[in-house]
Amino acid sequence: MDIRSRSESSRPDLVSLTEAADQFGVSVKTLRRRIADGTIHGYRVGRLIRVDLDELHDRLLVEIPSVR
Repeated sequence: MDIRSRSESSRPDLVSLTEAADQFGVSVKTLRRRIADGTIHGYRVGRLIRVDLDELHDRLLVEIPSVR
């Protein structure tokens, strides 16, 4: 599939590890560990590694159940 033919909504919102770490309040090392253990996907762009913000919202943030 040609990347130019994909719709804008299907493109991942890729950001640097530093940007993602700042946004989620975690370390870059934590994101690297999550990529290594398969919790999240990393995308290589040349020598740079990027992550998808939408995927981080879905997989990195886990709701803590409350007891009532």
